[in-house]
Amino acid sequence: MPTLWFERALLPDGWVRRVRISVAGAFISAVETDVAPQPDDQRHGAALPGLCNVHSHGFQRGMAGLSERRGRPDDDFWSWRAVMYRFLDRLTPDDIAAITAQAYVEMLESGFTRVGEFHYLHNDVSGARYADPAETAGAIVAAAEASGIGLTLLPVFYAHADFGGAPPAPGQRRFISNVDGFARLVEASRAKLPADAVLGIAPHSLRAVTLDELEAIIPLAESGPIHIHASEQIREVEACLRWSSARPVELLLDHGEIDARWCLIHSTHVDERERAQLAASGAVAGLCPVTEANLGDGVFPAVEYLAAGGRIGVGTDSNILIDAASELRAIEYSQRLTRRKRALLVDDAEPSVGAKLFASAHAGGAQALGIKSGIAVDNAADLVALDLDHPAMIGAGADLLDRWIFAARPGAIDGVWRAGRKLVDHGRHIAADAIAARYRHTVAALLA
Repeated sequence: MPTLWFERALLPDGWVRRVRISVAGAFISAVETDVAPQPDDQRHGAALPGLCNVHSHGFQRGMAGLSERRGRPDDDFWSWRAVMYRFLDRLTPDDIAAITAQAYVEMLESGFTRVGEFHYLHNDVSGARYADPAETAGAIVAAAEASGIGLTLLPVFYAHADFGGAPPAPGQRRFISNVDGFARLVEASRAKLPADAVLGIAPHSLRAVTLDELEAIIPLAESGPIHIHASEQIREVEACLRWSSARPVELLLDHGEIDARWCLIHSTHVDERERAQLAASGAVAGLCPVTEANLGDGVFPAVEYLAAGGRIGVGTDSNILIDAASELRAIEYSQRLTRRKRALLVDDAEPSVGAKLFASAHAGGAQALGIKSGIAVDNAADLVALDLDHPAMIGAGADLLDRWIFAARPGAIDGVWRAGRKLVDHGRHIAADAIAARYRHTVAALLA
């Protein structure tokens, strides 16, 4: 197995120079510091632990760019959703696998080593269940295996079109389940997972799941993570208030046992009380700022939330543009644009914006996807190497993460290892050509 030597590495206690990492199977077996490289060591620049992508809809990568024309004068999230529904209407399990594999390759090339797949496309094009209820979950597993990315699979429970148990709309027929059918789906999905995958569940949102249904499906997660969309849109908050006299995150926090297993995706429109309670709950706020900007969702109050000890992870959601650094950068930039100040997401202990963003997203992402992460003995060998000869990195010191997140293009990532296997070499995935060829063929046929 490989032994890797890095000029510096980000260990749990901070940056250390001249680091030698030994790998046995999928795991780190030794970490030595301040040592010279040995003749057979693979030598690299700076090592980071891989990031977790807490929220992905892999198939949506195939429609990236298709919704960037105005469809109506009040174009918004809901008109984008109509475009998405039309795109998914034709997808077969093979199409889902091909598109999702391409998304996962791009995630690995940008520094994500595990993905939380919020997987809701369960039924066939007529809305009927496949003979194998986990047919499309198998397509997600195939995409993860083709790319090599770590997988936390989050089958979605979706039963209604709006708050209060409204009947589903025709465009939602490929998502719909009942509690018993969802239980069968979860167990069939569990049987398909590779050894190091994690299974959780994802009640889609309080628009799609009643409180009684939410209570009924929570035990299906067993010890795994629980993810839910919450307060992404103003219209969603207003509809929830009309129905229940409470806001979505407020309703979850008051009626559910929200704890460290939970990840509330977006939580964009939280008031002061919700923000404080969410921070205190130990749950993770799953932020997807590139998608949230693309859809016009709004800006999460990250300054106050992090100051209160809140936990965050980052995700790529619609996969309109897949890049880990861009997601981190967009969190800080959104705060700057709304407050007209700079260097906002820091504290007295950590003055570097890049370091604070990375540490927060790394810890919160691992929690949200149900794994241990970090460059330490017995952890998975999920590593990202930055090229210190990249123009943005010349002379980098304590500002290395600032350089990567704010000043470097994707070429700054030289190598990525997942479970000890080198999947990205000189910035490119080892199976990129074959996976891209299948993707091109698939999307060309869908758009013909």
